[in-house]
Amino acid sequence: MPLGFASVAGMENPEWASAAARVKDALAQLGSAAAVVVTDGSAHTAAEAAQTLGCAVGAIGNSLVFMADGVPLLVITSGAHRVDTAALAQRLNKQKVKRASAGQVHEATGQQVGGVAPIGHPSPVETVIDRDLAGYPDVWVAAGTPYSVFRTDLGELVRLTGGAVVRVD
Repeated sequence: MPLGFASVAGMENPEWASAAARVKDALAQLGSAAAVVVTDGSAHTAAEAAQTLGCAVGAIGNSLVFMADGVPLLVITSGAHRVDTAALAQRLNKQKVKRASAGQVHEATGQQVGGVAPIGHPSPVETVIDRDLAGYPDVWVAAGTPYSVFRTDLGELVRLTGGAVVRVD
């Protein structure tokens, strides 16, 4: 597997190094054995992450931020899916779910689009998790940067985030 190393040392962008370090710290505080790894290829999109990691695109947990009735909502979806915002709003009893702006993403998570992790945010963000991630024993999610990830599974994602498992497509 083309992974670089299991620490955040060597990150060239100081903001990225800080974001990845917060994720690493959050994993430890939450009792996870998962390690933040820095890849030697981009994990900016689900397709790029799957290619870099040598896994199915569906095994990539894409962390996307939406605004649900004006409040940030983190949706961790399988890389094989697109979020159906109208259906998701109905399932969550929300009036409107729409994609967050890059500024809203950064404000809610402290991370940049393309590297949003499910944890390590300045404050808790309501989270829902794509039920179809259950079909993969290993799920790869961003660790705060477009070049850092960690491996987990659906059960641990639920535990780490307090998220609800729902259909998102």
